[in-house]
Amino acid sequence: MSEAKPREDRTASGVLMMMLAVVGFTCIDSAAKWLILAGLPALQVVFARYAGHFVVAVALYGTQEGRAAFVSNAPLRQLLRSFFLLGSTVCNFTALKYLPITVTTTIMFAGPIVVTLLAIPILGEKVGIRRIAAVCVGFLGVIVVMQPWGVSFHPAMFLSLAALTMAAFYFIMTRLLAGIEGNATQQIWSSGVAMLSLLPFVLDGWVWPQGSTWVAFIVIGIFGAGGHIAAVIAHRWADASILAPVIYIQIFLAALAGILLFDTWPTVWTLGGGAIIIASGLYIWQRERKIRGRVRRPVPSTR
Repeated sequence: MSEAKPREDRTASGVLMMMLAVVGFTCIDSAAKWLILAGLPALQVVFARYAGHFVVAVALYGTQEGRAAFVSNAPLRQLLRSFFLLGSTVCNFTALKYLPITVTTTIMFAGPIVVTLLAIPILGEKVGIRRIAAVCVGFLGVIVVMQPWGVSFHPAMFLSLAALTMAAFYFIMTRLLAGIEGNATQQIWSSGVAMLSLLPFVLDGWVWPQGSTWVAFIVIGIFGAGGHIAAVIAHRWADASILAPVIYIQIFLAALAGILLFDTWPTVWTLGGGAIIIASGLYIWQRERKIRGRVRRPVPSTR
């Protein structure tokens, strides 16, 4: 089995590494939308994303740790975690065929809000009335983005909600595996399980990329591996409480990608709903940081 590497105090470098991870995540979605609009089946694009990730993970960790990188201490949890990530990616990539990248990205920003709710029954965490209120406000932001009352509503938004929900379960499983599995095992299992699960479904009806789509087809897996590895390194160099807000720069990167690559400008509803979701997520982050700070504060000695 692989072992988790020790924490290092390199906050500034950690923040920069997290920003690099966010760039990688945006590139994944951009490449996926590019490939799907070019005519490649969504499942094949998902397969390319995880196959490339698996090759990079094996080349990087397999050569360093050998067989230990492939052995899991909690295989059932690893399988569940991998399938939740796979399901989230399938739903997200399929939604990208019909929705602007800013919309799918903004809806996924509600992830910390859903994780907060799921942590109550699954992790046994206690959530106060203020964070519950922030969760409700966050979901209001999701509704604003989706606009179920308007002509801009598309049924594919339900796929984004499914992607959001499965991503939240993925993060919950990641928490449950903290301290049990090293990063190498988690990277290899999450990408390997997805790749092997999709292989039987993509061989029949395989569509070869044409022209410039080959570039996106190859680099999407590299972006996937690079983004996840950078995020892991960032969390080893800096506290999660410091890194959490960095993810929100993705809304600006997604908007830029939508404009430059797909000639799609974000709507007022997307920006407004995104602002509500981000504000809710930042409030939840601030409350959790304050509560953990109280827990970590040393108790004055009575001796």
